[in-house]
Amino acid sequence: MKYLIICLAALCVSCASANPQNALRANTANPIRTGAEQTEEYVPYLKGKRVAILANLTSIIGKTHLVDSLQSLGVNVVKVFGPEHGFRGNASAGVHVEDEVDAKTGIPVISLYGKKNKPSKEDMADVDVMVYDLQDVGVRFYTNINALSRLMEACQENGKELLILDRPNPNGYLVDGAVLDMKYKSGIGMFPIPMSHGLTVAEFAQMANGQGWLKDGVKCKLKIVKVANYNHDMPYTLPVSPSPNLNTQQAVMLYPSTCMFEGTYINLGRGTKFPFTVLGSPELKGKYKFNYTPTSIKGMAETPLFMNQVCYGLDLRNYDVEQLRKKKQINLRFIMELYKAHPYKEKFFDSKLSKEMNNIEIQIGSGLFRQQIIDGVPEAEIRASWEPGLSQYKEMRKKYLLYN
Repeated sequence: MKYLIICLAALCVSCASANPQNALRANTANPIRTGAEQTEEYVPYLKGKRVAILANLTSIIGKTHLVDSLQSLGVNVVKVFGPEHGFRGNASAGVHVEDEVDAKTGIPVISLYGKKNKPSKEDMADVDVMVYDLQDVGVRFYTNINALSRLMEACQENGKELLILDRPNPNGYLVDGAVLDMKYKSGIGMFPIPMSHGLTVAEFAQMANGQGWLKDGVKCKLKIVKVANYNHDMPYTLPVSPSPNLNTQQAVMLYPSTCMFEGTYINLGRGTKFPFTVLGSPELKGKYKFNYTPTSIKGMAETPLFMNQVCYGLDLRNYDVEQLRKKKQINLRFIMELYKAHPYKEKFFDSKLSKEMNNIEIQIGSGLFRQQIIDGVPEAEIRASWEPGLSQYKEMRKKYLLYN
C-alpha cells in the first residue's frame, strides 16, 4: 500500500476557543488551511495532466469553486463527477441526478448519484489523475465516504492515482454510536464504523485501504494534501453548507444526534428552513407548546413527513452544542424523550407508515436499539451495548489518523 502524504505545517496543539461559532479559521497566527487552499502543494503536480474531479458546492478555495480556480491556474480539468445533491449542490437528498454540461465552465459533469454510482472504464480512459474534494460531516449515514470508496475502487481498477484534498471534520471530536452490524449494510451504512466516526475523508480513505474494505480487498494509490494547523478537537465552522438540509452550523453539530430520527415517525425539520434542529409530530399536540409546519420546499424536501400539518415537539435551534463537545457523546435523550411522550408508541418505529422513514435498524446499524428504546433501557445500558465494538474501533482508528 503506497501513500504520499504531504505534510505542510506543525499541527496547532491548542484550541483558541471552545465555541464552535468562533471558527479557528479566524486564528491569524496559525489558521486552518484546507487541502484545496494549498494550491502550491498540488497544482504543479496536476499541470500537464488530464484531471477529473469529484466535487460539489463545498469544493471551494476561498469563495471560488475548486474547478473554476484550477481552470484559471492552467490545470486541464477534463470532467467533473457529481455526488448526491449534484456538482453545484442543487438537488434534494436522495433524488437522482442526471449528467450535464456545466454552464459556467463547459466541462462535462457525470453524475454518480443517478444511473451509476462509480466511474466506468470509459469515464476513466482519458483521465490521468483523479481529485477528490468534498466536505464531510463525520457521520456514517452521510454518503460522501461511500462515494469516496467507490471512487477509490474505480481508480485502482483503472490504474489511476487519487489525490485527496483533505478538509476538517466539524464533528471530528466525536467518536460514538453503535458500530454498524454488517447485516444492516445499506446505502447509508457500508462500513463497520460507528455512527460518528471521528475521521477526515483522507483518514477514512487510509482506513478503507488498510482494513481491506474496498471490493476484493484492493488498495487505491493515494496522494493526500493534509489540512494545515488542524487537530480533531478544534471547532470548525463550515464556510459553505455541505448539503441543502445541513444549512446551518447548528444543524451540522446536531446532525449525529438528530439524524437517527430518520428511522422514526417524527419529522426532523425536513420541509422547513431549519432541518435537523427541530423535532416534532402532529401527534405530540398537547405534549409540547413549540410547533412548526413542514411544507414542500424544492431542492430541500419536496414531500416531507407530515407535510402541511402542524408538528409539536422540540426546538433545538438554540441548544447549546458545546454540551455535545464537552461530553463527546451523541445525545440519546432526544429520542428517549420523544418516544416516552408519543401517545401511539406502536407508530414510532413503524417504517411502513411513510416512504420518508428509514428502518431504524438500518439507520442506527444495530438490531438492539429499537427494543432498548421501547423497553426504556437506561442510557448507560444502551451505551454499554455498543461495546466492545466501539472501543475496538477507537483502537483501530489510531493507525490511520493524520491529526492528533
